[in-house]
Amino acid sequence: MKRLFLRAAAALLLPLAFAACGHRPAPAAADSADVEALLRTSAGDIRLVLDGRTPRHRDNFVKLAREGFFDSLLFHRVIGEFMIQGGDPLSRHAPAGQPLGEGDAGYTLPAEIVYPALAHTRGALAAAREGDDANPRRESSSSQFYIVWGRTMDDAQLDRVQEYVSAATHGAAAIPDSLRALYRTVGGTPHLDGQYTVFGRVTEGLEVVEAIQRAATDAMARPLDDIRILGVEIIEN
Repeated sequence: MKRLFLRAAAALLLPLAFAACGHRPAPAAADSADVEALLRTSAGDIRLVLDGRTPRHRDNFVKLAREGFFDSLLFHRVIGEFMIQGGDPLSRHAPAGQPLGEGDAGYTLPAEIVYPALAHTRGALAAAREGDDANPRRESSSSQFYIVWGRTMDDAQLDRVQEYVSAATHGAAAIPDSLRALYRTVGGTPHLDGQYTVFGRVTEGLEVVEAIQRAATDAMARPLDDIRILGVEIIEN
């Protein structure tokens, strides 16, 4: 069984894994247009923009949404001041206390890391993935995603994060001044930059993300009271 990891910090890993399904990735469209999506949850609505600079991830999310793949899935892993995570199909009928994070749509997506244009600032939408040891190309999970909450950081903290990120990306992900300003004032999870594909952002409903990340959880970071994705609507322009 493959396992995926989303790093909360150098010593904190969130396990996920693939489960074979009949889905296949959609071919990327040639255009670079953004797409709007409305993520309806039992905690409220979250409006997203899927970024056209990550066409494979954009089109895959649209495809799964239109198929109803996300309907009734849980936010199965929630960590306060870090992120909220969903997209595991095994969570749809999971009883209380069942460990989750072992499901996916049965394929991976090539990484589309567009850094620093797309970074892990608060409200970023990104794809979970398997850890570097088993996944050196940093390919993304087909269905498991997370929305960043994070925290604000001072310059000393950002300097320490910079050292970690530089080592993890072989110097490819220096934090520019414009992003440092955002991480100081808005917040986020800069230690993930350059390593996971950010493919969108929250445009409305950040207060819903805030409420979800405050949920009481069990030892596996699953909310004690289920928080469910009711459906994902693609907004046609």
